[in-house]
Amino acid sequence: MLSALLPFDCMRTLLQKLLRRPVLYLAEKFASNPDAARIYDALTQLRKEIREDPGKKGVVLNADNGEHRFIVFSDQHKGAKNGADDFARAEINYLAALDYYDGLGFHYIALGDCEELWENSLEEVKKHNKPSFEREKKFIDRNAFIKIFGNHDLYWDNDPFAGFELKRIYGQKIPIYEGVIIKTEVNNKPFEIFLTHGHQGDKVSDGNALSKFFIARIWAPLQSYLRINPNTPAYDDHLKTAHNKIMYEWSARQPDLILITGHTHQPVFESLTFLERLFRSLGQATLDKNTKLIEQLQQQINIHHWPGNLVPDFKGFQPSYFNSGCCCFNDGDITGLEIENGLIRLVKWKNENDNRKRVVLEEIALDRCLMQPPEC
Repeated sequence: MLSALLPFDCMRTLLQKLLRRPVLYLAEKFASNPDAARIYDALTQLRKEIREDPGKKGVVLNADNGEHRFIVFSDQHKGAKNGADDFARAEINYLAALDYYDGLGFHYIALGDCEELWENSLEEVKKHNKPSFEREKKFIDRNAFIKIFGNHDLYWDNDPFAGFELKRIYGQKIPIYEGVIIKTEVNNKPFEIFLTHGHQGDKVSDGNALSKFFIARIWAPLQSYLRINPNTPAYDDHLKTAHNKIMYEWSARQPDLILITGHTHQPVFESLTFLERLFRSLGQATLDKNTKLIEQLQQQINIHHWPGNLVPDFKGFQPSYFNSGCCCFNDGDITGLEIENGLIRLVKWKNENDNRKRVVLEEIALDRCLMQPPEC
């Protein structure tokens, strides 16, 4: 039996080597097709509806004086524990993170694409992810859980049996929202944190039946066989995706607000990716003529930046947009955003020597995000 499997495994290994680069290229190229006008309209309308009629499309939370603490995770894509399940390797970090935040009394905002329902049936996902659902239920029991739908788990919003299925999973009925607004005060001024999955306005993801057919019937079987996870580590060598750039441009025009999304799987902090923050720091170090820091930053940039890629100027960006990244990176790491005590942090959970470790990647005070929108 073992000898019969060896040729199969050898063939898969060979195809992985041959097809990894083109598969990752296609995954990135066809992952999204954002339309700026549609995204602007969708975000503006959703925020308006939540503010004017809270409880229908979204919920409004009041968190003055640091009263509540929040953890935001998105894009787990819980699957069927097969070769196409990007969450399988990250699950151990996810469970450790939820135990940590539940123990500290955090509220959990699950920001969409928590279940991979384009590639799998709901029954498969329920069967293979019971530990995750049990951990999430602990937040529900404390009335500290908000579930947002994304494009890959749009089922929760549009299927008439969704409420029944959620009650079967969690043991009680829970609402499903498209967004949430956290109202607080910064420097005695009203301030809003607007959260939504971020697929709105994406021609590939926003209710596109052809995309779902491709994912379910072509991409998922291919990925299952090749076992190629397209979600590169959190600190990748990319500038902002086009979709994240459009999200930033919308957020930069909203006074006293920051926008938090998921969807792109690319962590963004203060409107910049890790690579962009390196370039911004290098620019400042160059102005300061800090030779030692310039050398250190250049070494990091050489690791993460593709030679020959153009580098735009990052000095004018406002800290108005954040992206939680995802919980399905191919190295098993997960990223999320913490909001507490007037601070917002980008954190990573990783497996280090068989121990789950929380790492703070970035941190900023909310009062530094209080900026006026630019002239349009």
